[in-house]
Amino acid sequence: MSKLATSLLIYFVFGFASLPVMAEDHKTVKFMRVSTQFIAALGDPNANRGNNAQLWGLWEIDPGPRGVRLNQFDRLMTANGKAPANWQFNSNDWWLEEHGLIMESPVFSLPAGKYVVTGDREVVTVLTVMPADEEGNMHWELDDGATLYDVTYLACRSARYTPEAASTACTPAMANQAEFPVSPGATMPSVPGCNKQDYAVLFIIGKAKE
Repeated sequence: MSKLATSLLIYFVFGFASLPVMAEDHKTVKFMRVSTQFIAALGDPNANRGNNAQLWGLWEIDPGPRGVRLNQFDRLMTANGKAPANWQFNSNDWWLEEHGLIMESPVFSLPAGKYVVTGDREVVTVLTVMPADEEGNMHWELDDGATLYDVTYLACRSARYTPEAASTACTPAMANQAEFPVSPGATMPSVPGCNKQDYAVLFIIGKAKE
């Protein structure tokens, strides 16, 4: 672990109000601790930086406890897709997590800014998400040489399911419940009639003060 990552970890464990960090532009950035939030990220696990962060989503609240079990999907439909936690199921764009819970969709896209992120393993570092350029691309970069894999929470798996074609039924009712729970680090199960996109999950534990 780098000295910066170590200092960030110590800082957050002991709960100080802010932490100055020297950014690449040599201006001091102060971070504040936040209740854990969750990024749905796409990218090469071995990459330290990349593009298309506009395709990353954000759950400000842990979506797992707010989810609906696959064996309760019929009940969800009886309620017109309204989950007990008051989120709306979208039959054309839905999410599953590793225990077979149907989740609410994250908010797209992750706002530009600096975030203290971790995968709850060894690495704690700063993720910088740049504002969108003229083509709408948002560049991202991790400090300390950390990779996306380093800050991915492996035990939490998530995937987005959409219909293979406009005429194709893509529904959680077609998911094989025997394939859950999913092992840490494994890909999520496919569902007949659906395209699947796996996302890495990162924890946000701090944000740069504005």
